Formats: sequence, structure tokens, C-alpha cells
Amino acid sequence: MRDYVEIGHGREARRTYRLADISISASRRTRSSRDVDTTWNIDAYSFQIPVMSHPTDSLAAPEFVKEMNRLGGLAVINAEGLWGRHVDLDGAISRIIDAGPHATQVLQELHAVPVDFELLAQRIADIRTTDATVAVRVSPQNAREFAPQVIKAGAELLIIQGTMISAEHVQEEESLNLKEFIGTLEVPVIAGGVSDYSTAMHLMRAGAVGVIVGGGTNTNETTLGIATPMATAIADVAAARREYLDETGGRYVHIIADGEISTSGEVAKAIACGADAVVLGEPLACAQEAPAQGYYWPAVAAHPRFPRGVVAAPHKEEFFPLEVLLQGPSTDASGHHNLVGGLRRAMAKCGYTDLKSFQKVGLTVS
Repeated sequence: MRDYVEIGHGREARRTYRLADISISASRRTRSSRDVDTTWNIDAYSFQIPVMSHPTDSLAAPEFVKEMNRLGGLAVINAEGLWGRHVDLDGAISRIIDAGPHATQVLQELHAVPVDFELLAQRIADIRTTDATVAVRVSPQNAREFAPQVIKAGAELLIIQGTMISAEHVQEEESLNLKEFIGTLEVPVIAGGVSDYSTAMHLMRAGAVGVIVGGGTNTNETTLGIATPMATAIADVAAARREYLDETGGRYVHIIADGEISTSGEVAKAIACGADAVVLGEPLACAQEAPAQGYYWPAVAAHPRFPRGVVAAPHKEEFFPLEVLLQGPSTDASGHHNLVGGLRRAMAKCGYTDLKSFQKVGLTVS
């Protein structure tokens, strides 16, 4: 039962929960983490770990994409980022890093350069020659223009992602009806982010194979007054998935959590609330394979008029192989390293052997 409280005379608000507000309850027999399977299967694609990287140029260099694939995860390229705008990617990223307090302004200037679709296609094609699954993100505003280009270049998974999305994006130009649009595409689509039951149900009925919950690392709460309490949002979208599963007679839509996740415990809690996988952004910025030397910015940080993300400097000048961050071994007890290893141990401590069964684990509110 949803919990509403009165915040003033005649005005109510729903009580919601962040991942920090809940804990996992271990109430079954324990088992060895060696017996735990973290495989994530979505559409025709299978990944050894339930991790998708945020589509930012601060992560998605070719080396990072290839290494993420080797480790069993899914790296995502931002079609509207620097890949199709600048031949010298390293030089463009260096300008951002060297800009100090003016980094957002430089990022906006770099994104003001028109996209060269031939350059973008060549870079996507280069990734396609490796074993990596080619996943490419476009914004809802530009999906109609960009999607055919990136699919032709070799994108295997299309991510239509903004900080908030609906089944129909209304604008002065031709509106984007996702149900009609997704039906015309030859590749599976993951769409988001959403924060509520109704929008998630709309995207599922539109044909998305996956729904992203949350908006990642953005400043919507401070700039727009809009927040996504992730524990409640994931649970709401999981409820929509159950209803849609019954409605369609068995079509399962994956839930991918993107927000409030920086430690292995938060990864585990997101799965426990009902997610099938998580998006990791800033937690992977200190990977040696990431091109931005520990700096991190979300895809929405480059918006030309109203950026909703910041260029964050490294917390400390120490870098680690991506393998250590995701799969260890680690000497760090904070949960920031060996993120998947922490998930495996949480599942084992609670007695579960796979991700879907772990979604039924008990939860408590702090």
C-alpha cells in the first residue's frame, strides 16, 4: 500500500525511499559465492555481469569499450558526444580536463561542432570489428535523426535515453511516438529514464526490451526540483513489468537502474528492488582504461542552454584497472572496488544463485 502524508492543509505527498533508506534482509541459508550466477540476458544478447556503462565520452574510449566487453559487461557509446564531432578525441578531452572551473563551457563549445556522421559511422564500425556488442545512445530529441545513422553503421542495441522520458516526446517539430518509432527499427531498444509505474508501462507497450529507471548523475533535483528516489522507483517499475508480463502472456522487459549507485552494496540493493542490471558512470571514472584521467561528466552535462550535470574532478589521483573495479581482487573495504564481487557475495549470503531470484529477497527500511 502506498504511503501518503499530509504536507499542508489539503496537500499530500507520497512517501518514497532511496537506496540508502533500505537494507537487504538475509533470512535463508547461506551458500558459496562461487555458486552464484550473475549472467544478464537481454533480447539476443548475453552478458556475464549485469553492468552497463553510462554513455559518456569520459568513459567510452575504444580501449574502455573493448575491456568492458572482455569483462562481461556492456559499454555504451554516446552518438551525440565527441566521437562524431572531433577527429582528435584525446585532444578534445584534454581541453575539458585543462579548463578547470570553465570545463562545462568548454564541453558545450566542443559539442557545438556539428556531428560528422561519416566520422561517427567509422568509429562505430571500428568497434563492430571487435567482439564487443555495439550499444549506442541517442537522446529522445534527436532519435529520429540519429538512430538510422548509427544502426546503419553497426549499432546492435539502441539506447534512447534522457534524464526523463515519456512514450511520446512532444516538440514543435514532428513529435516522437516511441511505439511507432521502435516498430520501424531493426535493432532492440532500451529506453529511459523513467521514475514511475505509468511511464514504464507506456515504454513497455511501445516495444522497448529494457527500461532505464533513474537519470544517472544529474542535477535535476537542484535545477528542476525533480528527483527519483531509486528504491521506490525500481519497485514501481518492477510492478509495471509484472502487469505487462501478464498482459502479454510472457514478454519480459528488463529493468536497468541508473542512479544512487556507487558501491557494491548499492548495486545489490538495486537488484534486490527489482532491477535486472545497473548503469555505472562515475564509479568507473578512475579506471585506467577511461580516457578522462578520473574526470567524469554525464551525457547531459553538455546541453547548450541548460546543462544538468557537472564535470567532476577526480576524488583522488589514483587509477585502477577496470577489472579491479568490477571484479577485483581489491584491497578496498568501502565497496567501491570489486563491485560485481560484492553483488555475488550479497546474493550468496542471502542464499540466492541468480539475479531474478535475488529480486525476491527480503528488504527492511532503516
